[in-house]
Amino acid sequence: MARRPPMHLLRLQGFSIFHQLKLEERLLRTTSQNWCLINEGTSPPAIVMGISGKPEQLLDVKAVIRDGISVIRRFSGGGTVIVDENTVFVTLICGGDSVPIPKLYPRPIMDWTEELYVPAFRSIPGFQLREHDYVFGDRKFGGNAQSITRGRFLHHTSFLWDYQDARMAYLRHPDRAPAYRVNRQHSDFICRLKDHLPSREVFVDSIVHAFDHQFSLEETDLDAIQKTLTDVPHLNSTYVLSTCQLEESLTQKQ
Repeated sequence: MARRPPMHLLRLQGFSIFHQLKLEERLLRTTSQNWCLINEGTSPPAIVMGISGKPEQLLDVKAVIRDGISVIRRFSGGGTVIVDENTVFVTLICGGDSVPIPKLYPRPIMDWTEELYVPAFRSIPGFQLREHDYVFGDRKFGGNAQSITRGRFLHHTSFLWDYQDARMAYLRHPDRAPAYRVNRQHSDFICRLKDHLPSREVFVDSIVHAFDHQFSLEETDLDAIQKTLTDVPHLNSTYVLSTCQLEESLTQKQ
């Protein structure tokens, strides 16, 4: 049996998605180790857009401003999500030499993650990767985004343990939606993991168990990571859009 590559496992509770993204970008750009971050809920609600996302195309900007919802532009590609205390975040940061992927391109990485997650969802019929999403049948429960740089890659997923239908209304139907969505509204396109699994704890434990088949996991904590990180200058592309920036996006739409 081949030796499993080491991976540091960091489990977080109630850690804001903004600070998680900042930490992920730093780990990707300034370290050489493999990392797995699991955040079992963040608060308050926030909208997270990919690096090239345009608020005027993707959001009901007036409602977002009215309700004071934070809009974060992350450093990775991918689509736009609304997250809250019922979202579970799982992030993998790996060196290309530690995974069985011939070339670090988005599609091979995505296909590899599908195989990685299969044991975690073995009990639920219809799990698969469809385009860039994890689904049961034709219902999405996990959205993915990636960043690839200098022989390393990051793959992060927002899993919908639960969600509020009203919050989904902040998101507009994107122009470039997955083909399998077939113009369905959010309520007909997504599903809740809580309807398929007995508890959030069972869900997270199943992911850890699945990853432990591929990697030799070593659990760590945030304090230990902060002590080992150095102040190496690095590209920092994650930020919160100001109200002025959101208002300006409305003029671009007109």
